Amino acid sequence: MKKYAKWIGGGMGWVLGGPIGALLGFAIGSMIDTSTAVNPYTGGPSSSRTTTNDFVVSMLVLSAAVMKADGKVMKSELDYVKAFFTRQFGDRKAQEQMLVLRELLKQPFDLASVCNQIRVNMPHPMRLQMLHYLFGIAAADDTIAAGELKIIEEIARLLRISTKDYESIRAMFGADEESAYKVLEIDQNATDADVKKAYRKMALKYHPDKLGELGPEVEKAAREKFNKVQEAYELVKKQRGIK
Repeated sequence: MKKYAKWIGGGMGWVLGGPIGALLGFAIGSMIDTSTAVNPYTGGPSSSRTTTNDFVVSMLVLSAAVMKADGKVMKSELDYVKAFFTRQFGDRKAQEQMLVLRELLKQPFDLASVCNQIRVNMPHPMRLQMLHYLFGIAAADDTIAAGELKIIEEIARLLRISTKDYESIRAMFGADEESAYKVLEIDQNATDADVKKAYRKMALKYHPDKLGELGPEVEKAAREKFNKVQEAYELVKKQRGIK
């Protein structure tokens, strides 16, 4: 089982300390025979800079929170998470990440403390990407349960994500005209000039380059969110006849 900690043990930063480090210490301790392997979560944080592994670990912890929100873990949710990590990181790493997630699903934890650690150490564009991913989990079975929505709202509040940003990302999982306007953070009475201005603003906010420092895998995931902004703009343009 030692190999399953290798991807997560290297390049770690701030997640090694605080409540997230404690959660992972327990999870990895359950997976690894401590007589033959060293638990990589026994030390303090090595860096304040967010690494790809910090981001992935945070995703796994918050995944567990959302998946447990309605009192049951759905196969569709597990399939979504596995498919997501497979697309971004490949099959081998995805299998390792899923083992960590399954251990995290068994553990209770203080969501406020976890979110505070993420908020203090993770830049705003990364937190927005995290929220988009969590909505994807909740919508995996084609409906977002009330318990899931409530926990995602709470996570957004704890991560200091504004109401407008929250509503924009939530609307990315709709397919109607009203959702398109919400993605662009404007109302349906906006002028054509306002629509174009809103698109430029949102395209800049959600541009994948803002997560480029986390590597091509995370940047790939960010492009999915960026494409939702483009799709919303195209829908509004078509409805209004904007050239």
